[in-house]
Amino acid sequence: MAATPCYDLAIIGSGFAGSLLAMIARRLGRSVVLVERGRHPRFAIGESSTPQADLLWAHLARRYGLPRLLPLSQWGSWQRHYPHLPCGLKRGFTFLHHTPGEPFGDSPSGSRAWLVPVSASAEVADTHWYRPEFDQFLVQEARELGAEYLDQTHLEAVRFDPTGATLRGCREGRPVVLRAQWLLDASGPRGFLHRALSLPDAPPSLLPPTQALYSHFREVGRVADWECGQGIAPPPYPPDDAALHHVFDGGWMWVLRFNQGITSAGVALTEPLARELRLAEGAPAWDRLLGRFPTIQRQFAPARAVEPFYHTPRLAFRSGRVAGPGWLLLPHAAGFVDPLLSTGFPLTLLGIQRLARALATAWGTSAFATAVEAYARATVAELQAAERLVAALYRWLHDFPTFRELGRLYFAAAECGERAVRQGDGELPGGFLLHDHPRFGPAAEDCCRIALEGETGPARQSRAARARLAAAVRAAVELIAPPRR
Repeated sequence: MAATPCYDLAIIGSGFAGSLLAMIARRLGRSVVLVERGRHPRFAIGESSTPQADLLWAHLARRYGLPRLLPLSQWGSWQRHYPHLPCGLKRGFTFLHHTPGEPFGDSPSGSRAWLVPVSASAEVADTHWYRPEFDQFLVQEARELGAEYLDQTHLEAVRFDPTGATLRGCREGRPVVLRAQWLLDASGPRGFLHRALSLPDAPPSLLPPTQALYSHFREVGRVADWECGQGIAPPPYPPDDAALHHVFDGGWMWVLRFNQGITSAGVALTEPLARELRLAEGAPAWDRLLGRFPTIQRQFAPARAVEPFYHTPRLAFRSGRVAGPGWLLLPHAAGFVDPLLSTGFPLTLLGIQRLARALATAWGTSAFATAVEAYARATVAELQAAERLVAALYRWLHDFPTFRELGRLYFAAAECGERAVRQGDGELPGGFLLHDHPRFGPAAEDCCRIALEGETGPARQSRAARARLAAAVRAAVELIAPPRR
């Protein structure tokens, strides 16, 4: 009878996070098995990076001896080193506000368009990751560093004992049994350990229930071709070379372009609008949504879907437990808020950074379990901080000037964190969105509380509420503004 393979770590899920963590663990001398239910290349979303995420990616690549990953932190170096690996150019965040039945047209004040540049040029720009090939590339890198890889493996049960965990499942009709000291779940929301351990849900309490519908397309039109941005001329970058957001009362649409001709697009809608459009019907619901917004419909008139339409009936998720004896969930398996601000990558990379530090300094000691507990607390706190801000933005989707004002909290916190990383040793000081900053954290939380109180009373009171919120945001942003010269 063959002996059961034993590893230091079993990582469940071979998306970018699982493979990256497997590479880091191998560089630190740990034995790793990477277990995948499907087979690469495979469709996946979660595609848009940010400056903060790219800085963290570069830091991890340098600190843990992964030079082949370093070029993936910027558009220019990516194109020079891996021109065959598809990605998209992201110069910033483009937000366009739409009203049903009306063509988009910005005003001279820019009240319906908001372009937020985050890169000075394409050379140093962020990217969209075409996940089918990006994830496949990272799996191969992990294998070349010595990680064992089992794809098409259906895990059925897990059992823990004082020395570790036993995983049981099947692969190509044959039983699979694995042993590991620790299980790390990178399989995404409602993943293997959440189900196998019957972990409780901790549904987001502030964010309204949302549904999503998405696919990949070809021949999607460009916003810049419509000359609809007269109010923002000259724009700081071509509006399509970004994470393009079409926002409207009740939800928003993302449009992310890759350089091989594919475009990722999808919508996140609050429950009333999702029900009205019968979002679960897929392609017909997509057409019904486009029919409401003439300019978006024009953008997608020549487009054709090259993947099925995928429907997610509940977009936001959070597990009631993040870690326990011998196991933990990576941040994207612990919870998901919403893709509105591209928060998924930095949240996940922050978690990987903490776990890597624990593996490097505390593996094999009682301090490792203590570090995992601290990781779990930080993960929950950061998910809650992201939820607060995204919920506040959803509350004001109908009012674009106020939506923009609230969005400044995100970009100010991100810029402050990025500035600190560049000036320091590559690690982000404090938590995501600076939620634990002694002054900005409470101030930003207070802004979200004011925003979530909403509009009450007559129009005069409503104007007063907007003015109060705008003043609170300005005061919060000033707390972390760079010193004036």
